Amino acid sequence: MRREFRDGMAGLNSRLDRLVSAEVYTLQSAHTDQRIAALSQELQKEISAREAIEAAFEKYQLDERDRREKDRQARLYQAIVPVLMGLLAAAIAIWAVVAK
Repeated sequence: MRREFRDGMAGLNSRLDRLVSAEVYTLQSAHTDQRIAALSQELQKEISAREAIEAAFEKYQLDERDRREKDRQARLYQAIVPVLMGLLAAAIAIWAVVAK
């Protein structure tokens, strides 16, 4: 019976030797919590940076659309004004001939 008791105790001791002490567990848990908090902060920074880039890109697209619209209007006016000037000159020339 003593031998069985000793064998049982030796088995328990071998199992206890494989267990982590409460201090080590506490330190590991604290380190894990700190690392998770640091990763969370890094993730939040990345999310903020991505949102800033998306906002900047959206602003760029709007600005580019506005610039293209202004260019289109400028080209339109550049085409219309000479035609109108030509029509006005032709009308004046016809009026001058008819008025004589």
